[in-house]
Amino acid sequence: MNSSNSERPEGKPVSLWIATAATTGYPAASGDVEVDVAVIGAGIAGLTAALALKRAGRTVAVIETARVGTGVTGHTTGKVTSLHRLAYTELARRHGTDTARTYGEANQAAIEHVAAVVAEEGIDCGFRRVANYTYAETDDAVARVREEAALAARLGLPAVFTTDVPLPFPVKGAVRFDGQGQIHAVKYLQGLAAAVNGGGSFVFEGTTVQKVRDGSPAVVVTERSAIRALDVIVATNVPFGGQGLFYLRCHPHRSYLIAGRVDTAPLDATFISAEEPLRSILTASAGGSSYVLIGGEGHRVSEAGDTAGRYRRLAAFAHDRLGVAEIAYRWSTQDGIPLDGLPYVGRMSPTAKHVYVIAGLRKWGLTNGTAAALILRDILSGQENDWASVFNSNRITPAASTGRFMQENAKTMAAVLTGKLGRRPSQATLAPGEGAVIKVNGESTAVYRGADGQIRAVSAVCTHLGCTVAFNAADTTWDCPCHGSRFTTDGSVIQGPATRDLPPRPAP
Repeated sequence: MNSSNSERPEGKPVSLWIATAATTGYPAASGDVEVDVAVIGAGIAGLTAALALKRAGRTVAVIETARVGTGVTGHTTGKVTSLHRLAYTELARRHGTDTARTYGEANQAAIEHVAAVVAEEGIDCGFRRVANYTYAETDDAVARVREEAALAARLGLPAVFTTDVPLPFPVKGAVRFDGQGQIHAVKYLQGLAAAVNGGGSFVFEGTTVQKVRDGSPAVVVTERSAIRALDVIVATNVPFGGQGLFYLRCHPHRSYLIAGRVDTAPLDATFISAEEPLRSILTASAGGSSYVLIGGEGHRVSEAGDTAGRYRRLAAFAHDRLGVAEIAYRWSTQDGIPLDGLPYVGRMSPTAKHVYVIAGLRKWGLTNGTAAALILRDILSGQENDWASVFNSNRITPAASTGRFMQENAKTMAAVLTGKLGRRPSQATLAPGEGAVIKVNGESTAVYRGADGQIRAVSAVCTHLGCTVAFNAADTTWDCPCHGSRFTTDGSVIQGPATRDLPPRPAP
C-alpha cells in the first residue's frame, strides 16, 4: 500500500509520552560483565523485574537495544488498571473462576506495586488515582457489562455497575473499577532505570543481544560484550529466537492512538468501550498541556489495511464525540495476544535451566508486565508465588487454546504465501514519503523515497523467518505481517522478534 503526504493523518507521528520525556543516555555494554541476573528489554516488565531483584539483594544488568521506554511501553495508553475491558467473563469461561480471580489479584497487586514504587523512589511521572470504566452504548453490550461487573465483584475486585458515566455523550451503563491508576509511562520507566543503575547493577542502552547461552553461568552475547549471569530474563514483548515457540503462541496485534490538545483539566477517570469498534479514552497532562487520548482501530498485523484511515477515524471520533479541535500526536503500538488469554511467565521452555521469559501481555502491559516481574522476582529468589501456576509459560491448555492456535497460525501462513507468491512490479513511481516492494534483479526489495527525494532500498525479506514486509505509510515503517517485526525505512529493527536489520540493496 502506498500513501502520499497529502493523505497523511493529523498529528506528529510520535508517542505523546516519548515526545514529552527527557532522553536517557546510558552507555552501551562493552567487555565482560558479571551480575546475578541479566534482563533483556528496558520496558515495564524488564525494568520492574530488575528493580525488584535489586531490592531483593541481587545485582542486575538491563540490556536495551534502543533507549529506555522507547519500545512498546513508551507507546501505551498510560492506564494502570485491573479492568481489562470484559476480561473476567472471558477468562472464567475459558479457564474457570479461580483462574479469573488469580488474574484479577495479580493485576490489582500490580497497581499497588506501581504506586508504592513511585512513592518510595520519588518518581515524577504524574501517577494519580482514577476510576476506570468499560462502557456500553447498546442494550446487548450493557447486558455484558452488567455480567462483568457482577462477576468481578464476586472475585473480590473493586467493581460496580453504574449508569453514572462521566462522558460527554450518552451511554447506557458501565462497569467501574475504583482506585485504579494512570501514569506517564516513559517517565516511570526512566525512574525505574535510575533506581536500578549503580551499586553493582547496570543499565545498558544501544546494545543489541545476538544470542543467549543457557548454562551455569548463562551468557548474553552482544556486539561488544559478554554478560554472564546466574539467570537471564527475556522481556522483549515477543521473545527473539525460536526457543519456546512464542511467535506461534502469541499473535501480534496492533493498536492506534491519537492525542488531542484540550483546555480542560484531566478527568479522574479513564474509559474503554464494550462494543466494536473499540474506543479507549483518557485525559492526561504532559509537557505543560492537557490532552485527550483516543485509542482503538486494533487488528492482527497481517490485516493492516489503510493505516492512515485508522488514524483518521480516531480523529473523527475525537472531533465529533469529544469536541477535540486539534490532534497533536499519533502513534501505533503492538503487543502479543496469548492464545489462551493469559500472559506467559516462567522458564523459556520446558528444558530451559536459567533463561526465563515474560510475553503475551495482552495489551495491558503496565499491570500484567508488573505482575509478571513480581512472579519472576519470587521464582528467582526461591519463594512461592500464588500467581505463578496461572501465568506459567509452559502450561498446556488445549481446551482454551487449540482452536485459536489453528486459526491464528493459518492466518500467518496465508500472509507468508501472499508475500512469497504475490506478483511484484519491477518498477514503481514513488512520490516523497511513499514506499513499495518491487522486484530488483529477481529479489524482493523494499524501496522508499524520502522527503528529500532520495531513494532508500533494503531487502524486503524479514530477518526473523523470511516473510515479506509491507510499507506502512502512516507510520513510515516496513512491517512484517507474519510475526510483527517492524523496521525503519533504512532497515533498522524497531521491534522484534527480528534481531537483525534488513540489509541494504542497490537502489533501482
